[in-house]
Amino acid sequence: MTTEAGQLTLTIDELAARAGVTVRTVRFYGTKGLLPPPVIGPRRVGHYGREHLGRLALIEELQQQGMTLAAIERYVQQLPPDLSAQDLAIHRAVVASWAPDTLETVPRAELERRAGRELGDEDVERLAAMGVIEPDGTAFRVDTGLLRLGVRLLDVPLSQEAILKARGVLIEHSRAAAHELSQLFRGEVSQRAAQDVKSLSADMQPLVVQALLTTFQRSLREELREWLSDGHGPTGQR
Repeated sequence: MTTEAGQLTLTIDELAARAGVTVRTVRFYGTKGLLPPPVIGPRRVGHYGREHLGRLALIEELQQQGMTLAAIERYVQQLPPDLSAQDLAIHRAVVASWAPDTLETVPRAELERRAGRELGDEDVERLAAMGVIEPDGTAFRVDTGLLRLGVRLLDVPLSQEAILKARGVLIEHSRAAAHELSQLFRGEVSQRAAQDVKSLSADMQPLVVQALLTTFQRSLREELREWLSDGHGPTGQR
């Protein structure tokens, strides 16, 4: 459920379903301190929000990278307790950047389980158009690294055409940035000793990924702030 203020409120069952885990797992993570406690509402019912979903997605990504529960606990404990859902998504994106491209063929029931929700025919068509899934007979080839993002985009109030154009813009400019940075680093590498080259290669990817994500987030925030201050936001459309 979404409140009038636009805040997502979920019961523990709804949170578990959306995250693709069990209620028992949610409670277990809570006892380990991996999830903040829910907001207690009327009739002592706990309500969860986007930040809880974001933390569950981050935990899942860390697990897919092969981290043990103890290592995940240490990682999460180092994070500020008041991180927003957007900040958590950036952390997850940095972690996911290390994951190899993974395509799996799964039946529709398994696809919906991993998506954490039922998928109508229109949802499936949109996911296919975004390149997240590809029909394969009665099953689907799934890009597991993009599935959660694709499912979240299903609820974004944008047309499919706009989403696809946005995807094209991101791919075009990220490839251009990657090419220019690669050329820059190659110039540096050609003048260094073999040991320095190895060190630079090991450090380059995480630093560049985090720098790109942080820079893009700040640039997008500034663009949106200017757009809203010009009176084009939902409360002041011209």
